[in-house]
Amino acid sequence: MIALQRLLAPCMLLLSVTWVSCLKEPVDDGPGPGAGKATYKYNWPAIADSAQASLTANFYNANGKYFNKNNAGDVTFNYWPQAHALDVLVDGYLRKNDAAVKTRMTDLLDGVKAKNGNTYINHFYDDMEWMTLACLRAYEATGDDRFKATAQELWNDIKGGWDLVWGGGIHWNKDKSKNYKNTPANAPACIIAARMYQVTQDPADLDWAKKIYQWQKTTLVDPVSGLVYDGINQDGSGTVNKDWKFTYNQGVFIGAGIEMYKLTGELGYLNDALKTANNALTGDFTKSNILKDEGQGDGGLFKGVLVRYLMLLITDGDLGSTDKTKFASFLQLNAQTLWLQGTARPQVLFSPSWTSVITTTDLTTQLSGTMVLEAAARLKEMGLIDN
Repeated sequence: MIALQRLLAPCMLLLSVTWVSCLKEPVDDGPGPGAGKATYKYNWPAIADSAQASLTANFYNANGKYFNKNNAGDVTFNYWPQAHALDVLVDGYLRKNDAAVKTRMTDLLDGVKAKNGNTYINHFYDDMEWMTLACLRAYEATGDDRFKATAQELWNDIKGGWDLVWGGGIHWNKDKSKNYKNTPANAPACIIAARMYQVTQDPADLDWAKKIYQWQKTTLVDPVSGLVYDGINQDGSGTVNKDWKFTYNQGVFIGAGIEMYKLTGELGYLNDALKTANNALTGDFTKSNILKDEGQGDGGLFKGVLVRYLMLLITDGDLGSTDKTKFASFLQLNAQTLWLQGTARPQVLFSPSWTSVITTTDLTTQLSGTMVLEAAARLKEMGLIDN
């Protein structure tokens, strides 16, 4: 495992494990100021609890049953972050089996529908795909058929985004005249199709998964490096944009490869996922092994998506011990760095840079931070990290 690199600073804390309680000043696991140097001891479940508590305290709009845009009073409703908020609640529910979290999940489902014009259907195919994925995970975690029904409703609409412009693929949004097709509208759709097949056993869903994957790989993935490009025809030129290198595009292609490997047993899918994952740990996406700052707004969520699917690679990818240790150690270092360098206390607010502190942050940014801390808690539970 990687050596821990941070020294214990003045009294740091572990926050209350009760998500809805008031956030408290940290509790130190080691000696206080002036007592000499020590290795910081991470209580990852308690740290993940503190992140979940902050999400509720600083972002949740109880009246609207959705999460606000930021912690500074902007109550704007944005659709796609709500899907990832649901995903994060699922993370917590799986870890704690807390009925209150299940209630928050169903409340959020109601709030999204109300704020989106009393429907889950949206103009953007990728936005609906994030919600579908979150609902499928929520259904798997809880068995609540509302999540399954919502996922099926969305999936039925998403399939209408496919046509043969550029040889196939799902459009970014319903203004199809722009003919812009990108990774966020296709790799997640492959994951959906694969997971829907596991739920429905409908061969059509498996066919969808295979054809979407093939289009994505052929059109938007570098065959040598595994780098996943953002999209084709973004500027109207009919070419692939090779300049936009975003972490979340790498994540969803990794996820698609793992889901296809699980369904088919074909090693090519797993090898694709590993190639992209290894490339995602390089300088295009990291600095000193820490995931890069991609700003706030939409970019604030990008790192979290990569974290989620690196975790899927670890848990479901049938990796050898060397690869499993490598990816677990990478996530461990990122979680440690965020907690000690990128977290504003006592509010527990996360920065888009996991090596610096910020006190006003977007929901998107907060979600990414929570995802990596939940990942660390899961890795600790699995015995894959030592601190």
